[in-house]
This record gives sequence, C-alpha cells and structure tokens, in this order.
Amino acid sequence: MTVSTLDKDALKQKYAEERDKRLRADGNAQYVRLEGTFDDLAADPYTPWTDREPVTDHVTFAFIGGGFAGLVVGARLKQAGIDSVRIIEKGGDFGGTWYWNRYPGAQCDTASMIYLPLLEETGHMPSEKYVHAPEIRDHCGRIGQQFGLYDQALFHTEVTGLEWQDDAKHWLVKTSRGDAFTAKYIGMGTGPLHVAKLPGIDGVETFKGKAFHTSRWDYAYTGGSPDGAPMDRLKDKRVAIIGTGATAVQCVPHLAKAAKELLVFQRTPSSVDVRNNEPIDREWFDSIASPGWQQRWYDNFVDNQSQGFPEEDYVMDGWTELSRRIREKVRAMPPTQWSPETLLEAFEDADFEKMEEIRKRCETVVNDKETAENLKAWYRQLCKRPCFHDQYLQAFNEPGARLIHTDGKGVERITENGLIANGEEYQVDCIIYASGFEVGSDYTARAGFDPVGRNGVALSEAWAQGMRTLHGVHVHGFPNAFIVQPSQAANLISNVPHNIVDHANTISTVVAHAETNGFQQVEPTLAAQDAWVSLVLSGQGMMIGNTECTPGYYNNEGAGLTEKNRHQLGHPGGAKAFFAHIAQWRDSGRFDGLDFT
Repeated sequence: MTVSTLDKDALKQKYAEERDKRLRADGNAQYVRLEGTFDDLAADPYTPWTDREPVTDHVTFAFIGGGFAGLVVGARLKQAGIDSVRIIEKGGDFGGTWYWNRYPGAQCDTASMIYLPLLEETGHMPSEKYVHAPEIRDHCGRIGQQFGLYDQALFHTEVTGLEWQDDAKHWLVKTSRGDAFTAKYIGMGTGPLHVAKLPGIDGVETFKGKAFHTSRWDYAYTGGSPDGAPMDRLKDKRVAIIGTGATAVQCVPHLAKAAKELLVFQRTPSSVDVRNNEPIDREWFDSIASPGWQQRWYDNFVDNQSQGFPEEDYVMDGWTELSRRIREKVRAMPPTQWSPETLLEAFEDADFEKMEEIRKRCETVVNDKETAENLKAWYRQLCKRPCFHDQYLQAFNEPGARLIHTDGKGVERITENGLIANGEEYQVDCIIYASGFEVGSDYTARAGFDPVGRNGVALSEAWAQGMRTLHGVHVHGFPNAFIVQPSQAANLISNVPHNIVDHANTISTVVAHAETNGFQQVEPTLAAQDAWVSLVLSGQGMMIGNTECTPGYYNNEGAGLTEKNRHQLGHPGGAKAFFAHIAQWRDSGRFDGLDFT
C-alpha cells in the first residue's frame, strides 16, 4: 500500500469520526482505584505477608519503589561506594510493575536487549528478543542479589510520609508498617504504572461472580501459572475481559484457548503489528557483548528514532520501523525540498501507509469479516501505545472467542450476573479487568505520599501550577531528594528503562560527589530550575499530547496538553538531545545549577 493509492482526506475524516465517538467529559475521572470497596481486589496474591517490628534507624540513601528505578539507582550507588542503601517497596519482592504483572503471556514489548537494565553488569543474556515476565522478575532478583539490595529492603511497605528536617539535614521517612527512620538522601521512583485502576462502570461492585484485575491474577481460580501452565480450571467457564490494550493483547490468546467461552469487550481497538519474537543465539550474543555494548544499543535505538540518518539499526523492531520509513521518504526528496512542512508530510505519509498495513493484517488473519473490521485501529500509530503480537488476532479464530465491539461506548453497566453492552446483557462466571494503571493523575496522588521540603512546603504546593525540576531529577526546596521519571528529561516513552538508567547515572554521580567532598546537602538553584522549565516549555511538545488522536493516556484521555500537564514534556530537542546534554553535564564535574553546601 502506497500513499498514491490512499485517500488521505478520507482517512483523516475517519480518524476524526472515530475519535469523536470516544471523547468523554469525565476524562481520567472515568476510572476508580482498587481501594475502599475494592480493597479485596488490591491484595497481593503472590507473596505471604510477614510481620516485623517497625524500623527506626538511619540510612544514607532511601529509595521509594523496588522496580527498575530503585534497583538501578541502588546498583549505581553501590558501585559508587554508597553502601547504606534501603529500598521501600509495596510489593512482596523487587520488580515493580513486573512483580504485579503475572498474567498469562506477559512479556516486554520493547526488545529485551535494551529493555532489561544492567545486562552488561550482571552478565545476563536474554533468552529471546522479547522476554517473558518470569525472566524479567528473575532479572530483578539477580540485580538485587548481586548488589546487596535485599539486605536493608522493606517489602510490603508503603511510604506514608516524607519530611525534610532542616536542623539535622536529613529526611524523616514514615511508612504503613509503623517505620519512622531517617535518610540523608531520598529517591522517588514509584513509576507511572503501579496504581491499578478499574473502569468506573455503574454496578461494578455488584457482580457476584469472580472478578480480578490483571495485575492481581488469580491462578487459584483459573488454574495454570505465570510460567505458562494451561489454565485448566476455565474449561467450563464463561469469561469476560474488559480492555483491549497491551495487557489484553498478551493474555487474550491464552484465555481464548482455556475458557469455554471468552468475551472480549472492546471500546477502542489496539493497533497490533507483527512481533516476530525469536530466541537469542549465544554465539551471536557473545560476538556483540563487548565492553559498553548495552549503552551502544541504547544510543542506537534513540538514534533510529531521531531525525538523523544512522547507518545501522541494531534493534530492528516496530518502534524503529516507522522511523526507517520516514527516513526513506526524506532521502527520496532532493535536499533542496527539505523543510519542516515536507518532513511533517513524510511522517504523515509513512504513518498512513503503516496503519493501513496493520488494518489489512486484521483481514488477512481473522476469519470472521465483521470481527476483522471491528479490530481495525483508526488512528495514527503513536496515538496509543503500539502493540506487537503474533497470537492476538489469531485468538479470535478460536471457537469460543468472541469480540464484543461497543463502537467507542464501552460497557454500559455491570450486573450481579454479568455485563450490559450494546443494550444486551452477557452473563458470565468471571470478569477480568485489563484496565491498566493510573497515568493522568498528579504525581503525589499516584505516589501515595506528599514530600514536605524546606519551610514546610509540600511537593503538591510547589507543583501546584505544574511540575518544576532541574533535568527532571532535582527540585528546588527539596534538598537531597531525587526523582526518577521521564518528564522534563528525555521523555523516551518507547523505552522507559533507558530514562531510568540515565537518571541513575546522574544521581549516583551527584551523591558520590557530595559524599567525597563532605557536603551535607545538594539542591538545584531556583534560577537553574526556572531556566530548565522554560527550556522544556519552549518546545512544541510531542504527538502524545495530540487532541486529534483517539482518547487514551498518551493524550490525557483526549484533553491534550493542559497548561499544567504540558510541564511534563521532555527536552525540546528530543531524547537524543537530552542524553547528550546530561552526559556532558555529568562528565564536566561542575554540576551547573546545583548548589552543594
């Protein structure tokens, strides 16, 4: 399919019509948390709770969150000679999102060579291009063991309070387990995908059958295991799943084979391209795994999504394919014709072609024509997180699998016996919520605590008009505090672990400098922070804020970039520009914009 055979105006109109069907005035408020009435759905089904005495000691560095962020920062601190490191994690072990996500088929959708952090440091070779969740969890444990991060870790523990004590020049940390300990430095890496959410559908609390969220998978009910054993207890069950995002794309194929009947309730289809997963060959891996190999792969992945013309593409995946298509179109134009307008047109044309191929794939793979048509995604590829899978579309060819397409409306109501959609009640034994995690709320609301910095100012107050940081890491008024998240930094959403590794490099370098030179505190100057925020706001933003896209968490559920959340964009030059800037900033040893005292 080429642009010359596409009616671009008709496609744009179709995209707009499909978007408009899904616009909702309640935006992010349409979701509810797994708390209060739904506390039973939030319980940890994986690790038994262990009683312990409250902790009241002092550590050099306390990090909140035991996912990739806490693990990589902890490892880098240990490498820098900081031995007293404590990680506080609400789950029963390390892993973060990967501790909770044990649903059947769970795996990374960015290539494991760049997704799994610290591969070079641990000497681990991923088993396949896109590794499955058990291997990711094992790798988290490997990092924890190798760098001694289990020694002082607190699991099944949530931070409830953080307060800077200026006289003592340290932080007081309080938790849900009665802990009240102090730390010279704190790090916050609670991540964007840790507060599970349910759709706020009328009657959701009235269902009398079995119900659970995909991040709390109940294998006691379904049978099977996270390692892939078949879910033999569903063979006589009628199962409904709500949600057709990245999680559903991975677990639907397994449910379709296991359940007597599977009803997939769809508000908006995902774009599902070919994945082509394959084992990683040891001989090949050994040939590329020379010193510094993973950083080279990180850099190459970013290069292939920038506006440059790299000669090689190491990863060769769906993320870099769109960029390759754009570059081919640009190269086909005489340089004299290059302009912002022609580059934008090349991007648009490449996207139209790619999405038309993805839609045609539905027709090729799915036997039922109506189902195939309803599985087509009518939006640009990056309007929602792209999915890649080789069994999802095929699952609808299973005799018991049925797509309940709601044409943008979603499930109307949940009853004692099932769900109502399109005016019809569907009685089921089990409802599985593949409704994802809270993304669009304020940082402190998701974190579950509101740090109180100098002069009693809470972070929510400091950020009342929007996030304000230096490099996305440091906040004026909050000494010795560090944040690990993508915003106001690289904002590389296609590979979040790269953002984490880079921030960990910054944090460990800054802390090591402070400790080596006997400083009590480090904090960004107000002038440096203001200048950085102004730089971030000077850009045009990214496509993820595009209100022309169908609603989703990439565009704030259709609301786009408000004056407040536009502060959460990245460097105006893109990820590559930020990584180059921060590497030079670290390497200079001057730490411009930070005040050490």
